[in-house]
Amino acid sequence: MNVLVTGGAGFIGSNFIQIALKNQDIHILNLDKLTYAGNLDSLCSIEHHSRYTFVHGDICDQVTVDQIFVDYQPDVVVHFAAESHVDRSIDGPLSFIQTNINGTFVLLEGTRKYWNNLQCDLKEKFRFLHVSTDEVYGSLGATGYFTEETPYVPNSPYSASKASSDHLVRAYHHTYGLPVLMTNCSNNYGPYQFPEKLIPLMILNALEGKPLPVYGTGQNVRDWLYVEDHCQAILKVLQKGVVGEKYNIGGHNEKTNLSIVHTLCDVLDRKSPRKDGLSYREQILFVKDRPGHDLRYAIDASKIERELGWYPVETFETGIIKTVEWYLGHGDWCSRVTDGSYRRERLGSGES
Repeated sequence: MNVLVTGGAGFIGSNFIQIALKNQDIHILNLDKLTYAGNLDSLCSIEHHSRYTFVHGDICDQVTVDQIFVDYQPDVVVHFAAESHVDRSIDGPLSFIQTNINGTFVLLEGTRKYWNNLQCDLKEKFRFLHVSTDEVYGSLGATGYFTEETPYVPNSPYSASKASSDHLVRAYHHTYGLPVLMTNCSNNYGPYQFPEKLIPLMILNALEGKPLPVYGTGQNVRDWLYVEDHCQAILKVLQKGVVGEKYNIGGHNEKTNLSIVHTLCDVLDRKSPRKDGLSYREQILFVKDRPGHDLRYAIDASKIERELGWYPVETFETGIIKTVEWYLGHGDWCSRVTDGSYRRERLGSGES
């Protein structure tokens, strides 16, 4: 099976490729623009794999996209490529509109033209899987969960751009019959995550003696999903998912941001203690909240569990230890992927 992966040099994409290649029947072409968050260092272990090919290109480039379909003849498209950091979308929304909306449109157009020309048996088996986020649903109160039927109420430029791409994918199924699948996941964490996101940012800042910035009071709640569990869920959706359906993927791990930072500090206190003997909690610094910061996200993942038989393997307690240990053992990766344009400064204050 030939799988076209977009954004495969990013955090989730690179994890997915490494896991998918363990299946002997899968051949992967990775199309990635290599923005600041796309790093081939994350794929060093498989860069010479006989069933892996990398193409440096932009999903917004119709010529490139169309040529890849001609040359590679994929059976499946897994669409990860996206601008994904809420804070960056507050400071500069344009790139989110270009990549997440226009790029998805270009990819869908290329897919539709290719799919329309397939022979009947290949056309029947073809799948386009769009990977999205729970942020499209907006903000929850103290109770309740996002289901696949929850109305979209995006509150940031990032989530609005992802909601738009979700609607485009759905429309291409209902208008043209394109065999699409959609997933909406909760917050991912684990190896190879660019250090602008909460967990790797806190780990690296702690180790370097820098402040650990917590937005507002730190009481915003997210559901946390270990990235390898997410990748296994995507494979399960490809194998068993019903065309035209969407599946919410969550880890059953609701945590406040402050509790996440406390947990990271406590794990680092054991794994890599400060030289002065104090806890890393001493470095916590409360800062002005993000504009429009959603209060709570929580995923109801019962549909994918019930219908496809997927369940997360990692608890937050096991996954966070694996994550901290990975970053402690891969300081060279962290240094290389930070290219000089980002030094873990505050983004998304809404003041720029």
